[in-house]
Amino acid sequence: MTSTAPAACASCGTELAPTLLRCPACRALAHSAELSRLAREASEHEATGRREEALGTWRQALSLLPADASQAEPIQRRVAALVGAGAEAAAPKAPDALRRFGPWVFGLVLILWKFKFILVFALTKAKFLLLGLTKASTLLSMLAAAGVYWSLWGWKFALGIVGSIYIHEMGHVAALRHFGIKASAPMFIPGFGAIVRLHQHPATVGEDARVGLAGPLWGLGAALAALGIHLATGAPIWAAIARFGAWVNLFNLLPFWQLDGGRGFRALSRHQRWIAVGALGGIWFLTEEPLLFLLGLAGIANALSKAPEEGDNAMLGLYASLALLLALLSRLAVPTAGA
Repeated sequence: MTSTAPAACASCGTELAPTLLRCPACRALAHSAELSRLAREASEHEATGRREEALGTWRQALSLLPADASQAEPIQRRVAALVGAGAEAAAPKAPDALRRFGPWVFGLVLILWKFKFILVFALTKAKFLLLGLTKASTLLSMLAAAGVYWSLWGWKFALGIVGSIYIHEMGHVAALRHFGIKASAPMFIPGFGAIVRLHQHPATVGEDARVGLAGPLWGLGAALAALGIHLATGAPIWAAIARFGAWVNLFNLLPFWQLDGGRGFRALSRHQRWIAVGALGGIWFLTEEPLLFLLGLAGIANALSKAPEEGDNAMLGLYASLALLLALLSRLAVPTAGA
C-alpha cells in the first residue's frame, strides 16, 4: 500500500504519512481516487461474471478504508454476497436428508463427493494445478526440494512426495481464490514442506478455517490418487507415496498455531472442540496411529482455551472426516517387493 499512497491530501493538501487512511486535517479519505478506480474495476468484473476478480478487487478496496468509514459496510456486503454466490455454485447438491445424520457424516459425504471420481477431478483441475508450475519461484524451489528428498529416498519417492505437497498447497490457493483473497504461488522450503504467502487475509474465522482445511482435503485427494495407481499397477512405490502423503496431511491437522488444524479449530465452539477431541480418540482406538495422540493433546489445549459461542458444524464434520480417512491411509501396508 505504501507504494501507491498519495503524498498529500487531494482535498486540503496536507502532507500524508504512507500508512494513513484518512487526512488528519480534513478527515477525507487518503485513497479516494484509488478507491473510485477499484470500485469501477470491481463493478466491471461483476458485470462480466468474473466473481473471483471482483472479490479480490473489493477486498483491496477494504484494505484502503478505515474500519469506521461509511463506504466499508456496503463493500463488506458485496464481499459477503459474492462469497455466498461462489459457495452456492460450488456446493454439492446433496439430498436434505443427509443433513439429519450430523456433522461427521456431512463432512465425510462432502469428501467422498469431491473425490468420488479421481479422473473427473484430474480433468477439471489439471489446468489449475499447472498454473503454479508457471511461476519460476515455485518450479525452482520445487526442484530444490525434490533434490533433497531424492538424496534421501530416491527420485521416484521424491517426485511423488513433492507432487503431493504441491497439490496440498494448491488446495489452499484454490480456496483463497474462491474467497477472492490474493496470495502467492506455493514456495517450497526443502526439508520442511511449502508455504503460500497471503497478500490479503480472510475476513472471518470461517473463511480462514475453510482455507486451512482445503490443504489436507486436496492432500487427501493426492493420497487417494496414489493409492488408486498402486491398486491398478501393483507398484509398491505408489503405496509408499500414498501412506507418507497421508501422514504429512494428518500432521497438518494438528490443532496448533498456524497449522491447518489450528485454523480449522478456531471456527469451532468449545463444545465442538471436545467432540473433535473425542473423535480423535476414537480414530486412534480404531487405527492405532500414534500421531493422533499428539493431535488429541493439542485438541484438549484448544478446548480449554477461548472459543466462539457459535461453532461451525461443517468444519467439525470435515475435520473429523479428514482425520479418519488420513489416519486410515497412514496405516496402509506397503509391500516390500521391488518398486
